[in-house]
Amino acid sequence: MSALFSLNGKRALVTGASRGLGKAIAEALAQAGASVVCCSSQLDGASKTAAEIEAKGGQAFALAADLSDLEQVRLLAQQALALGEVHILVNCGGTIFRAPAVDYPMQEWQNVMRVNLDSAFLLSQLLGAEMLKRGQGKIINIASMLSYSGGITVPAYTASKHAITGLTKALANEWAASGLNINAIAPGYFRTDNTFALQQDQVRNQAILARIPA
Repeated sequence: MSALFSLNGKRALVTGASRGLGKAIAEALAQAGASVVCCSSQLDGASKTAAEIEAKGGQAFALAADLSDLEQVRLLAQQALALGEVHILVNCGGTIFRAPAVDYPMQEWQNVMRVNLDSAFLLSQLLGAEMLKRGQGKIINIASMLSYSGGITVPAYTASKHAITGLTKALANEWAASGLNINAIAPGYFRTDNTFALQQDQVRNQAILARIPA
């Protein structure tokens, strides 16, 4: 079974790789044999994940980029490609800001959109161009349950995750015939920094847990 899903000889770029889902994805790809480029907003976090992968016998690199800064995102793509071909892109890096819609600051709205949506599109565009030349490649966008529902007091996050599913469909329609696979994963609730506020709200937390089969 492990040979069936082997990623030996493949290189993956994972954003948001310092913790939570991004770290788990980076570790799983490395376990399957991929060389993983771990990206985080802080180099220390990416380096820690890369070191843990290498301690288990995998190959990993660490890069830092602020996903709200599109020039840094461009540089990230260049640095990743300088290491060699990138066969897999996982757009996992993201942020959330909670406030009632009537009070939601436009600066925070724009920041969430840049991090969650704009960076994913730009990385897909830049790395996708190289994948198209080879006629193969995988792009995996991390969506959310809020790609399909409204959420509460997270309008920018909800809008960005709805947009991620739309972007995934749009790129798949354009690039599937050229050999690229574009998919999105919408995880349920995990104990991460992004869900910390929900974990502290006992009423909401119990309501969420009650919907999960034992």
